[in-house]
Amino acid sequence: MAYAIGLDYGTNSVRCVIVNTANGKEVGTAVYNYPSGEMGILLDRKDHNVARQNPADYLEGLEVTIKKSLAQARKNDKKFRADQIVGIGVDTTGSTPIPVDKDGVPLAMKKEFKKNLNAYVWLWKDHTGYAEAAEITELAAREHPEYLAKCGGTYSSEWFFSKILHCLRTDPKVFDAAYTWVEHADWIPAVLTGTDHPSKLKRCRCAAGHKAMFNEAWGGYPAKEFLSKLDPKLGALRDTLTATTQTVDQKAGDLTEEWAKRLGLKPGIPVAMGAFDAHLGGVGSGIGPGTLVKIIGTSTCDMAVAPNTAKLPDIPGICGIVDGSILPGYFGLEAGQSAVGDIFNWFVNYIQPGGKKEGDHAALTAKASKLKPGQSGLLALDWNNGNRTILVDQRLTGLLVGQTLHTRPEEIYRALVEATAFGALTIINRFEEYGVKIEQIINCGGISEKNPMIMQIYADVTGREMKISRSPQTCALGAAICGAVVGGAYPDFASAQKAMCGVKAKTFKPIAANHAVYKRLYGLYKQLHDAFGTKGYNQSLYNVMKDLLKIKEEVLKQ
Repeated sequence: MAYAIGLDYGTNSVRCVIVNTANGKEVGTAVYNYPSGEMGILLDRKDHNVARQNPADYLEGLEVTIKKSLAQARKNDKKFRADQIVGIGVDTTGSTPIPVDKDGVPLAMKKEFKKNLNAYVWLWKDHTGYAEAAEITELAAREHPEYLAKCGGTYSSEWFFSKILHCLRTDPKVFDAAYTWVEHADWIPAVLTGTDHPSKLKRCRCAAGHKAMFNEAWGGYPAKEFLSKLDPKLGALRDTLTATTQTVDQKAGDLTEEWAKRLGLKPGIPVAMGAFDAHLGGVGSGIGPGTLVKIIGTSTCDMAVAPNTAKLPDIPGICGIVDGSILPGYFGLEAGQSAVGDIFNWFVNYIQPGGKKEGDHAALTAKASKLKPGQSGLLALDWNNGNRTILVDQRLTGLLVGQTLHTRPEEIYRALVEATAFGALTIINRFEEYGVKIEQIINCGGISEKNPMIMQIYADVTGREMKISRSPQTCALGAAICGAVVGGAYPDFASAQKAMCGVKAKTFKPIAANHAVYKRLYGLYKQLHDAFGTKGYNQSLYNVMKDLLKIKEEVLKQ
């Protein structure tokens, strides 16, 4: 018997799973909610763009969840032994960079920076660098358009260099104290293997390629000369970044004696290179050519792959085309939405329609599921946290059209769900416009697991069957698959996925009548999408409210 550990660092918590490598079955699992800030996020009431985390939470969560998972595994399977674990894999959010000193110690762990938010982890959803992102985009478009061509045409405030440049501009003390910046996905494997010193650190292909413009075609990271034009200190930082990056079939190193003792594991266990949660969610869902994997949580990521043996066109508006970022031997393609579950949570937790009892997710879903498509007369844009794909504009905001004095909370809730489905369809259409055929869609994440109404709406809006990954912990499973491969349980990802992945028997198929209504609504959504999200749009929006009322009246007569 062989087992692998998967660590999944999400936005609000870290989860550990221990899985049987023969079939992907979980024998032990545990979750640790980050204690710092609000649901693990350090906020600044004066700036809604700030989102930071405490690296100490990551280490505490690592120890707590692995120990609890081991205890549960022993309880569930009397034959289980910790020395049967052959590998460890790690996924995290991203781009989530950490400023570290010359010894690799996060600045937030040093006494002099304890009270400085800028010294903490810059979470993926931190958008403080929006001006710097625009500056990077403008310079690259003028001098190195190839940099942008592989990341959708626009550099994002969610990404590596925009965050670092913003720190440089607003808090030079922190920037100067940092020897380099390390992605969360690289830091955890490095800590476990004793390679967190900058001279030993390895950086993963996933983070570098999708968020830091790394590409072997131009020698790795953007040229020092290019970064120096943004700021000479940013150019100097380029010298601290590695010349090469590694894919997830490579080892970060082996588990150290110290961490083995702390965790109750044997030393020397191979630890795979890290990757982002969405990318390994794709792996855990059985991603392959023709399969789109949607990881639906606070935000969404839409993952696809294409063989690297064929030329692939640059696709405007997606978060990158990177060789080996998801599966070795394939281009990894990433898209997504900056907020999905976060939008629903905003409505429930901030607006609190009907109070806590009548306005929670379950109550609103129960009422909203009884509504027909178009019945509310409402239409929303899913941009409450900006638009990640296809507009790549974090300065966009949400919108709700069609309210009357009779609009009910459940109608708004359903409209918000429909908006995220329309955004999902926009991403699917963009992939297929550029020749990436989507033959099946597999969903994973808490929302796909828990809310059948949302999955049915997605099926009805897209006109496609929605499948659900068999594992409720798909990202962690993907990380465990990486551990199984580097630990020698399988020679490659294809064989590991075949044995360890699967989908649930229940799927959600589009209802023809609903799809017909949503096709009309999507046309109106696209009008709003283009009018508010693109330059030079000059068509009248006069028809939108009138058409929403017309659709509403027709539906109510049925």
